[in-house]
Amino acid sequence: MCDFSEYGGASEEWLAVEKTIPVPFFDFSLDPKTAQATVNGGREEASAKAMEKLGPHVQTADYSIPTRDGSTIEARSYRPVSVPEDDLLPVYIHYHGGGFAFGTLDSENATCANTAINAKCVVLNVNYRHTPDFVYPTAWHDSQDAFIWLHKNTDALKIDPSKVVVGGVSAGGQLTASLVLEKQKGENEALKNLPDIAAQVLIIPALAHYETYAEGPLKQMKSREISSIVENENAPILPMKACVAFTKLLKIPKVELGDTKINILSAATADDVKGMPPTIFGIAGLDPLRDEALLYGKLLAEAGVPTEVRLFKGVPHGFRRFGPALKVSAQWDKAVEDGVEWARSKPVATGKFEIKVV
Repeated sequence: MCDFSEYGGASEEWLAVEKTIPVPFFDFSLDPKTAQATVNGGREEASAKAMEKLGPHVQTADYSIPTRDGSTIEARSYRPVSVPEDDLLPVYIHYHGGGFAFGTLDSENATCANTAINAKCVVLNVNYRHTPDFVYPTAWHDSQDAFIWLHKNTDALKIDPSKVVVGGVSAGGQLTASLVLEKQKGENEALKNLPDIAAQVLIIPALAHYETYAEGPLKQMKSREISSIVENENAPILPMKACVAFTKLLKIPKVELGDTKINILSAATADDVKGMPPTIFGIAGLDPLRDEALLYGKLLAEAGVPTEVRLFKGVPHGFRRFGPALKVSAQWDKAVEDGVEWARSKPVATGKFEIKVV
C-alpha cells in the first residue's frame, strides 16, 4: 500500500508568495461565464506581457481544425526562428489547463513560445472547447480531432511525424493521458493506425473522478487519512471544492470507474500500458491531485514504460503562474522541454518507480 504523505507540506518560498495573493485565491461561487471572462482576461494579459520578449523569436500561424460534430476549433503553431525554415522538427501538442472552463489561444502564447524556443520544436496550441457551453466529452473529442488533423498536415507544419509529443497541464493532462491510453488500447479506430506517439508529458494531471476515489485511487493507498485529497483538501489554488466545481460543469451523465476519459488511472491495466510512449510527470506536492498522478507513474514505470516522475515539493497546483517568484517554476518548464528531447533520444525503461524531488 502507498503512502506519499512525505511529499506534502508547503515550502518557505511558497508561503512567502502566498502572502501576496488574495484569500481565497478565486471565488468559485461566481457565475461560470463571469469567472471565465475574468480568468481568461488575466491570463491573456500576463501572456501578452511575456510575449513582448518572446514574440520576435517565434513564427506563428493560426488554423481552423474541423471537429467530428461539424464545428471547428482554433489552433496556433509556434516555430523558433533560430531554426532553418525547411528543417523537420519534433512537435509538441499543448493542451492547456483550466478545469475545462478556462483558457484561450492567447492565454497560452507565452507558454507555447517559450517551449518552442527552448526545446527547438514546433508547438501546436489547441484551443479545445470549454464548459459551461460544451460538456463531456467535447473537450476529449476535440483533443483527438486536433491530433488526427496534425498527422494530416505534417508537411504544412514542417514536422517529423515520428517525433510527435503530446502534453498537457491539469485538465489538459487528463486529455493527454486519455488520448494516449485510448490509442494504446487500440479501441479507437481513428487513433490506432496513426504513427506511434514519441512521448507524453503530464503536468499536474487529473486522472481520477472524485466520485470514484474510494473504489479507485484510495484502494492503493495506506489509508484515506494520509491521501492527498485529505491532506490537501483546502490547499491554495486548487482545493478539493474547486475540483468538484469544475467536474460538475462537465455534466458527465454516468461516472464509470473504467471510463478511459475521466478515470484514466483505474481504466488502465499493466497490460494496457505496456508499450506506451515514454512519459514525464510533473507533480505538485501541495495538490489534491498528487496521489493519482504518482499512482499512474508507478503503474507505467513498473509496466516497463520509460517513465520519469518529478515531484515539485512544497508548491500547489498551478504554481507556474507565479513565474520567477518560485525557483521551481523553471523545473516545470524543464519537464516539458525534456519531454520533447525524449522524442529525439528514445529513453530506456528501468522498470523501477522512482520519485525525483525537484
